[in-house]
Amino acid sequence: MANAIPEKIRMNTTLLENLVEVAKDAALLRGVLMRTQETPNSSELVTYAPFTLFPTPVPEAVFSQALAVQTHFNTLVDKISQDAEFLQDALASTIEVDDFTARLFKIHQQIVKEGMSQSVVCGLNRSDYMLDQAEDGSSSLKQIEINTIAASFGGLSSRTPDVHRHILQVAGQLEQSERIPDNNPAAGLARAVAKAWELYGSEKAVVMFLVEEVQRNILDHRYVEKELWNRNIPTMRRRFDDVSKTGSMDQDKRLFVDGQEVAVVYFRNGYMPQNYNSEKDWDARLMMERSLAVKCPDISTHLVGTKKVQQVLATPGVLEKFFPHQPQVVEQIRATFAGLYTLDMGPEGDKTVAMALAAPDQFVLKPQREGGGNNFYGSEMCEVLQEVKDSTERTAYILMDKIHPAPVQNVLLRRDAPLQISTCLSELGVFGTYVRKGEDMLLNECVGHLLRTKSSEHSDGGVASGVAVLDNPLLF
Repeated sequence: MANAIPEKIRMNTTLLENLVEVAKDAALLRGVLMRTQETPNSSELVTYAPFTLFPTPVPEAVFSQALAVQTHFNTLVDKISQDAEFLQDALASTIEVDDFTARLFKIHQQIVKEGMSQSVVCGLNRSDYMLDQAEDGSSSLKQIEINTIAASFGGLSSRTPDVHRHILQVAGQLEQSERIPDNNPAAGLARAVAKAWELYGSEKAVVMFLVEEVQRNILDHRYVEKELWNRNIPTMRRRFDDVSKTGSMDQDKRLFVDGQEVAVVYFRNGYMPQNYNSEKDWDARLMMERSLAVKCPDISTHLVGTKKVQQVLATPGVLEKFFPHQPQVVEQIRATFAGLYTLDMGPEGDKTVAMALAAPDQFVLKPQREGGGNNFYGSEMCEVLQEVKDSTERTAYILMDKIHPAPVQNVLLRRDAPLQISTCLSELGVFGTYVRKGEDMLLNECVGHLLRTKSSEHSDGGVASGVAVLDNPLLF
């Protein structure tokens, strides 16, 4: 098993304990912070965001592959978002049984029927991967999902490289510290939002962060906000309830909230059913989508991030539809796909069910949900499949090959958690941004990365759900 902890430190408990204190202070000094309580007025109660004591070794070739393919994924997401017929066909079975996806799709249909008010589109995506280890020890990049709404930790991951560099320097590993790549997704995300704001064409209009009622991860947002303020772009933070109570559209479909014109709506909320507490919240989402404000993302781009669309894209011939004369692009994207299988009613879906029940440890059952902690594994997956296998309810899920990353030993640092060495698994995210006006793609970039690491005892879950911690790749 690989080890992120240098041998001389792993064998010296006192040295390890001292380094943990150095690490915590380094995180606090460099602003890797998170609220400690989920209460509205808890901004003064902060601690370091959870992170690994040491960066995790990642093959440079695979890391470079993930960065290189991101602009192609940006283009793919944008092309699909403009293809209403494809989205209709891809999601037809899902919207019959999944109420949340159906509500989103209903808004999408209304926008398609009315026509889009705004020709500027801004995409802020994060494509997540794990490194699948073959029997010969080699690793291949396999996509877990692509997040097209509220992709988080672009802010905090901009601060973590300096934390791990400092830890390695204190540990006497100066050469190792130079193998941590630079990273600043916050600047890249802000650059795209700023371009959208500029194209909107009103210096008085604001960028509105649409946020949850309570947000422990607010400081992650603040780094993107700061980048916008550095450009003299005004921002404000509002909830669905605020938009519902004080929001309106004028005759030109300009959106106003609390009396301020909104140029860009940056959705950091709205990706889970529990984000919509009432019909008024759904009405607020519809109003924002119908308005002249640029949406990050708009409703069709949000739908592109569903698991069902991911599964359909893995079907032979589908990628070629979107890149008809670019076989190399198709090859680059397809190389990252894990096995994805339909659970639609019919012989193919029946075959998927039988395959999963025969070898449950080889697959993951995924519903159309974001936010982490929603997937089913092993015996739990079998229970769900046995319950829905003869029902259309099974079409609310897709099946995916289980990826087997190489475990690495590291220390996961959390507030009030005991010091212990854990066997860990990591997930690499890559941030991508694009801005299009009409048919002209004005910006298409890969703007940074995110490494999250969790104990191997957990099958699923992210940083926000308390399972994973922030990390950095140590390239080799």
